[in-house]
Amino acid sequence: MTSPVRVERSILVFTVWAVLGFFGLGVFLEGLKTDSWPLSAIGVAVIVLAFVAHIIVNGIFDTGFSPGETALGVGAYGLLGFVFVIAAVGGSLTMTNYYSGLTLFGVLAAGFLAYLFTRHGLRGAFSRFHIKPMTESELRR
Repeated sequence: MTSPVRVERSILVFTVWAVLGFFGLGVFLEGLKTDSWPLSAIGVAVIVLAFVAHIIVNGIFDTGFSPGETALGVGAYGLLGFVFVIAAVGGSLTMTNYYSGLTLFGVLAAGFLAYLFTRHGLRGAFSRFHIKPMTESELRR
């Protein structure tokens, strides 16, 4: 059974991303459509604001990102990155759109690293991704 606190957190996180996340995405896409880097940068800033609001909600409820939230974030970043690379290689991007995409991915990558370093420290952030191989004596057990 799901606790009321968990449901409240889920509703808050959903609301943050539904309002700020989609608004930021809309402003970013409008900047791409109108070939306006400042408008795209404002959209990126609103997306970062949504990420910060999500971190604040996590702090209020004394939790971290759920495995599903992490998978969705990394998957969306990867998919958008793939689409950006394909568009850049295909030559269908204007220079403004190219800089807008670089701004989005650069800011999101820097924010992700800043979150890891502040939440887990440098050593802990590295340990989140590095898996130590088993030694011979551990394999024989």
